[in-house]
Amino acid sequence: MAVAAILLSASSACSAGSTTTAGAAAQAALAALPRATPTVLATYYDQKPNWHSCQVPGFQCATLKAPLDYAKPADGDVRLAVARKKATGPGKRLGSLLVNPGGPGGSAIDYLQAYAGIGYPARVRARYDMVAVDPRGVARSEPVTCLSGRDMDTYTQTDSTPDDQRETTQLVDAYRKFAEGCGADSPKLLRHVSTVETARDMDIVRAALGDTKLNYVGASYGTFLGATYAGLFPDRAGRLVLDGAMDPSLPARRLNLDQTAGFETAFQSFAKDCVRRRDCPLGAKGTTTAEVGRNLKAFFRKLDRHPIPSGDADDRSLGEALATAGVIAAMYDDGSWEQLREALTAAMKGNDGAGLLALSDTYYDRDAGGGYTNLMFANAAVNCLDLPAAFDTPDEVRGALPAFEKASPVFGEGLAWASLNCAYWPVRATGEPHRIEAKGAAPIVVVGTTRDPATPYRWARALAAQLSSARLLTYEGDGHTAYGRGSACIDSAINTYLLRGTPPANGKRCS
Repeated sequence: MAVAAILLSASSACSAGSTTTAGAAAQAALAALPRATPTVLATYYDQKPNWHSCQVPGFQCATLKAPLDYAKPADGDVRLAVARKKATGPGKRLGSLLVNPGGPGGSAIDYLQAYAGIGYPARVRARYDMVAVDPRGVARSEPVTCLSGRDMDTYTQTDSTPDDQRETTQLVDAYRKFAEGCGADSPKLLRHVSTVETARDMDIVRAALGDTKLNYVGASYGTFLGATYAGLFPDRAGRLVLDGAMDPSLPARRLNLDQTAGFETAFQSFAKDCVRRRDCPLGAKGTTTAEVGRNLKAFFRKLDRHPIPSGDADDRSLGEALATAGVIAAMYDDGSWEQLREALTAAMKGNDGAGLLALSDTYYDRDAGGGYTNLMFANAAVNCLDLPAAFDTPDEVRGALPAFEKASPVFGEGLAWASLNCAYWPVRATGEPHRIEAKGAAPIVVVGTTRDPATPYRWARALAAQLSSARLLTYEGDGHTAYGRGSACIDSAINTYLLRGTPPANGKRCS
């Protein structure tokens, strides 16, 4: 899986919320919608997709409509891009299987065409039409746009660990410019890209596909989307797999703090592996993980003072901000650790920042021509609407720095300052922390990885405890998400559930 495709949030695009503990709002559970479809939405639910060939052979595409504002359907529509790859057989068709790679902001259609539609187990693809819909505001579904490629280059290089008032002002100005760009481009849509609205869109897609139940595999943020669907439409929830789960009951500051600790956990695993290898630039055999962290932090500080060349065609040098993003990108997948060692060696010993810059570009979804997908724009747009801002002022960030740096001596400072981005958002948040129970839903499989950097394992346990029909499936290992990452135990349990409807025993553990 591509790293950026399953991004939740990190150095430049964190989730948003204002307190460190779940408040009174989080004590309420998401309420299910009435079973009967409202008359004013009938035309949306009666749509039939007009399938046509996509640019990618073997896939079909269509466009559906959803109301921009479900409270005021007459105010206009939003266009939703949908793609599918029909079941290949043999065996009885089981309906559609929607997939979402997370983000928020990841293109589900790209994920389907590049991975799920060709890389999911053949037995699953034989029985299901594999389907993806880009969420509203994402990729092909009326994408939110905030900055040009050149301006995005400037944004990603902004010092995210300000040392003085001048650098703090520069960071705040960068967040303001980013937010103002989003507001100028999509003033109406920006108010209606919440997870609740996207979940309601998925029910329109379900109806258009002719399915009585929604079958779904969601990764990372996609678990929040899938759980939200189950909470709103428990009677229509079919076989749902929520892999790399989020906890919807937490406000953003707590989410960000937990995620900071998650990246530290992943980094410690990388550090232990690194020092056992001859090519580790951060320490020799016997070096403690704390020392490895201090060595990396010292390198970041050096880059903060003196960026190094990268050979980039657009003359970008490697400073602390881009280097940090590159390291974080490699934390998502332990298969990237070798690449990270090589990139760090080149940068630390050869004064060559090309490798870390390449990793950073995967994180931000930047192509070789200097263009960016709208991943980061949609990420902020959804997060800043779903929850109130984590911090309102730089002073609040400074007050929280000790907690973030305790959670991660390496990444804590940068991730704390990254949590300030929603403070300047042009649209007020419409969501609050809440539990999701989905009473009456069929069994839902919640998957957690014990050393997941982006969605800490505790979130999977929390979501499984909230969902009334959840079965918690645990992968004891590294990396972000578990399905399709090499564990035969995990894959077998999920495939059995998708094909037979038999969930794993609650609490099943795999390694």
